[in-house]
Amino acid sequence: MCGIVGYIGKRDAQSILVEGLKKLEYRGYDSAGIAMYTEAGLQVKKAKGRLAVLESHLDGAPLVGTVGIGHTRWATHGKPSDENSHPHTDMTMKFSVVHNGIIENYTDLKEELIASGVTFVSETDTEVISHLVAREYDGDIVRAVQKAITHLRGAYALGVLTEFEPDRLVAVRNASPLIIGIGEGEHFIGSDIPAILEHTRNVFILNDGEMAVLTKDTVELMTIEGNFISREMIHVDWDAVTAEKAGFDHFMLKEIYEQPKAYRDTMRGRVDSDLTVSLPELKLSPAELANIRKVHIVACGTAYHAGLVGKTVIETSARIPVEVEVASEYRYRCPLITPETLVIVVSQSGETADTLAALREAKANGAHVLAITNVVGSSVAREADSVMLTMAGPEIAVASTKAYSSQLIAFFLLGMYLAQTLSTQETAWVRGIVAAMLALPEQVEQILDNTDALREYAESIAVHEHLFFIGRGVDYAVAQEGSLKLKEISYIHSEAYAAGELKHGTLALIEDGIPVIALATQNALLEKTVSNIKEVKARGGVIFGISDVNEATALGKAVDEVYAIPATHPLLTPALSVVPLQMISYYASLARGNDVDKPRNLAKSVTVE
Repeated sequence: MCGIVGYIGKRDAQSILVEGLKKLEYRGYDSAGIAMYTEAGLQVKKAKGRLAVLESHLDGAPLVGTVGIGHTRWATHGKPSDENSHPHTDMTMKFSVVHNGIIENYTDLKEELIASGVTFVSETDTEVISHLVAREYDGDIVRAVQKAITHLRGAYALGVLTEFEPDRLVAVRNASPLIIGIGEGEHFIGSDIPAILEHTRNVFILNDGEMAVLTKDTVELMTIEGNFISREMIHVDWDAVTAEKAGFDHFMLKEIYEQPKAYRDTMRGRVDSDLTVSLPELKLSPAELANIRKVHIVACGTAYHAGLVGKTVIETSARIPVEVEVASEYRYRCPLITPETLVIVVSQSGETADTLAALREAKANGAHVLAITNVVGSSVAREADSVMLTMAGPEIAVASTKAYSSQLIAFFLLGMYLAQTLSTQETAWVRGIVAAMLALPEQVEQILDNTDALREYAESIAVHEHLFFIGRGVDYAVAQEGSLKLKEISYIHSEAYAAGELKHGTLALIEDGIPVIALATQNALLEKTVSNIKEVKARGGVIFGISDVNEATALGKAVDEVYAIPATHPLLTPALSVVPLQMISYYASLARGNDVDKPRNLAKSVTVE
């Protein structure tokens, strides 16, 4: 979710670093900075805002040298500010670090370092790394980094520079991407290929648990334990635009494939080893939670659909009544809000105007407001009482995919936390669901490895102008999101209906040959859903069914084609069943020749009512 670039060679490092960061702007960021070794020693320039702000600082006082590291930050720990921008240094300004990822145990490390006399200047998790490296340094920067990272728990891609050894750059990868670029008399570090593509097409890709030591003439690859590695170099033949998309044809497709990582990142640091959930960001004590009498979930569009799933999760786990409201309607209907109401506002950008207005209405009426958002420092995040950040990373495509599914993960975490805290469910029940949550990323990867049937089906429906989705329970909630996704990028008119409501009027819309997507992932509702499917089938509907592997055979007898997702707990199926719907929408849009990433008439962030 952040950008890293590093250079060591003979050329002007500042221009290479800044231009490399510009190539990573598509990833989204809120601040930028560089650190370089100069005649005056290690120097750092960084600033909140766009790269143009950093450049304005450098115009008057450029850094001169041939080795350095740079970073564009997308805030996770601490608001966007000059102080929280990367690179970070130790107290002596002799060591500098750039970091992508999350250090889960940074609070404990920070307390330990403060107790030893270290003074911190930022709110970030990253700053602990620079102090740890300085503490461990004994004349060998490689050994110091290796010792420092033994204290870290979480995800990190690191670039490390010290003025004591300006002829070496150290790079480390653990659960966050990092590549090494190979030149002649120069070498590069990048979090993504576009950062270095202008200078070299020859790269090494680090795997988790590996590091690289760069000089201008050599690159040594090794494990973080220090065992040397031999690896074949990769030659990149992408063009610059394709490189920004990591080889995918569209940002939407890239973001669909990033969902397993987004799931892991949103759960990281919130699931303990005993399969319980920790949510220190929820600023309500157990006693205050016990006084909550109702929950309002308020959101727009895709976030509203995540809230529909959240309603079922919270009511099932915490046994508290939940209402889900469209934000643009919420404050105009005189909602019944009291101090015993928990209002959850959901917004990917944190700037959605209607959601922000609903937040203010809720606070004015004494409710505690919890924001589920993807952007630190956004208006929603600043004004809410508690903030639960999803860790989807920047989402470029207008059609939301990984942001939506990360919101689902946030609701799952919240539901399990409430069940634990309020003792509304047995401990074994909670732990069973949490264990199933941890398996979701790998299960999504299984779906993404099996998309041929989804593409064929999408191409078959691309000639139609109308399509329907049906489902019961959380399947109906996911059906609504699938319908929205198909509408917004393929422009096929689609509607989602609760399967049990068909006979109350909407069966009149079914005619011979019309495509219908039926979700049937809820085992307890399978027989009833199959009955509804047969009603549609009897009237000429052509049905594509989605079920889990345990029920796919039974469903297959009632539909024209069935797609099986991996089996999970019924509450968690939306995190899996939405993925094939995203792929169907994507391929249908392609088949109709549309601009997948920029659908007509739509914007990514809706900042007007």
